[in-house]
Amino acid sequence: MVTDLKTIIFGLLITFKTGYGQDFGYDGNTGPDFWGLKYQGCNGGKLQSPIDIELNNVTEKEFPPLVFQHFDEPLETVKLENNGHTALLSIKQGKIPNVRGGPLNETYNFSQLHFHWGRTDDEGSENLVNNQSFPLELHMVLYNTKYGNFSNALYYDDGLTVLSFLYHKTIKQNQHYQKFERELPAVENLNATVDIIGFVSLDNFTTTDRNEYFTYKGSLTTPPCSEVVTWLEFINTIPLSHEQIQEFRFLSGARGKLNHNFRPAQARNDRSVYMNIPTLSSTASSSNDRSSSKLNAHSKNGRSSSGDLRSNCGVFVLLMFKYFYYIVN
Repeated sequence: MVTDLKTIIFGLLITFKTGYGQDFGYDGNTGPDFWGLKYQGCNGGKLQSPIDIELNNVTEKEFPPLVFQHFDEPLETVKLENNGHTALLSIKQGKIPNVRGGPLNETYNFSQLHFHWGRTDDEGSENLVNNQSFPLELHMVLYNTKYGNFSNALYYDDGLTVLSFLYHKTIKQNQHYQKFERELPAVENLNATVDIIGFVSLDNFTTTDRNEYFTYKGSLTTPPCSEVVTWLEFINTIPLSHEQIQEFRFLSGARGKLNHNFRPAQARNDRSVYMNIPTLSSTASSSNDRSSSKLNAHSKNGRSSSGDLRSNCGVFVLLMFKYFYYIVN
């Protein structure tokens, strides 16, 4: 189904003309409350993102397994850039990762990934869980290959998927981010770019614990706010130290330091939010592939991950535990 073409074309013309567009921001008369004046798609849509995911208002559903290709291979050469709104990483040379399965009916190719953060470690993520924010959120944007490229995919309501990863703050630094953090100061200034050769795999940069996630139909969280996105919000979080998170706040935008860049949660309206909870048998083979953040959470807080994850009570307690344990660490 084709979306509102006038809305998308108008937004794309402005975006392409200005190089991701410097006519929107996160404060004052260029902030999210004013985006709708220039971008019709950001004003009054029924599928806008981000949202607040309420744990007592999700529908459990077991989707087919997600299949990730080239996520386990180091990236040959990537381009890191400051586009005035975020730190954005794209692949300049090498294999293009893709994903299929789960709620996705087609194969989606990697386009870029970027970040959202806040002034302090108590805020920053765009999607919320039970009205709780997280210090950082990574959005990995992929386009539906049946439309050929990212630009064409923006015209269709199944055109994009965003794989979203939330972060929790830890004392110990995440070693997989060392090269990224070394290069981040090189793009401190607006429109600065740097090439990075021999980047870590997307598996190492995010997490391989991707069996459990929320999914819903939504939009881009920046203008033109096109409602063409299938969101996957992964339950397992990524560890990062305060010092590593702080590096993002040194980036500069069109109006000075970009110390925050998150859109507030939008109305859920009558959308369904699903939570994929695989059967224990389907996840048993990957039990040794759990990330350290989940293991540390259970051991440090004296909690156990045993039991039927598909029971309503068990799921609620499990998710509350996973999402809030970083607050006390």
